[in-house]
Amino acid sequence: MNQNRYLRPAQQPRILAMANQKGGVGKTTTAINLATALAAVGKRVLLVDLDPQGNASTGLGVRRSMIRKSSYDLIFDDYQPQEIAVRTRVPNLFVVPSSIHLSGAEIELVNSESREYRLRRTLRQASGYDYVIIDCAPSLGLLTLNALVASDAVVVPLQCEFYALEGLSHLAKTIERVKRSFNPDLEIHGVVLTMFDQRNNLSGMVADDVRGHFGDKVYNTVIPRNVRLSEAPSYGLPAIVYDMKCPGAKAYLALAKEVIKREKQYLKAKEAA
Repeated sequence: MNQNRYLRPAQQPRILAMANQKGGVGKTTTAINLATALAAVGKRVLLVDLDPQGNASTGLGVRRSMIRKSSYDLIFDDYQPQEIAVRTRVPNLFVVPSSIHLSGAEIELVNSESREYRLRRTLRQASGYDYVIIDCAPSLGLLTLNALVASDAVVVPLQCEFYALEGLSHLAKTIERVKRSFNPDLEIHGVVLTMFDQRNNLSGMVADDVRGHFGDKVYNTVIPRNVRLSEAPSYGLPAIVYDMKCPGAKAYLALAKEVIKREKQYLKAKEAA
């Protein structure tokens, strides 16, 4: 395959995949609120909802009846992201919504030409955004593979629970295989600990174990277990908009600053190389 087809334009955004094959770890909550926090500090952000459940779309107030084109069309019909992105109520934040058509996308992709590169082909031609954040499905199928091949780096939300490290090790091996076979520049941007309960000894033990295994790949910011984070999607709002003063919102704002700091370090290292 001629990889030159997928070279990015000069102003192409940084693409971050939000991935974890385990469900219920705060992946979509992190995608929505990190995207909102980045937009709040002046970044122009596109959130691509690649989960057939479409929770990132509804969590940003996009109703099913509003959807004309979706992330399905990015993969199969070669639409450009800026052609189908929907403006949200958050300034600087846009979303390519999910749709019911994504439910059958895994089967359709099996026999598609260049099936691993379908999303990369369109996202690497995007312009007008500082960041693209892809909210992946809680699986390691062809949709998630497309996201990993399209991305510069992966943000891994990790719930502070007993089996966390086992799932993270599996995901890390998958990312390494994708790096070897499809996307040599792919890196783990960071691991973000979610649903942290400081009253629970297990949360602290898991956090210590994860930091012991992955070192500085783990963000300093931890996301607390917070009822406001759970309530906000039912109002079609990010928690940062729903209640900016709640502990969860403050944590995501801190996480955005940490992401930007790592981005600056990445650019400095790239210039020095």
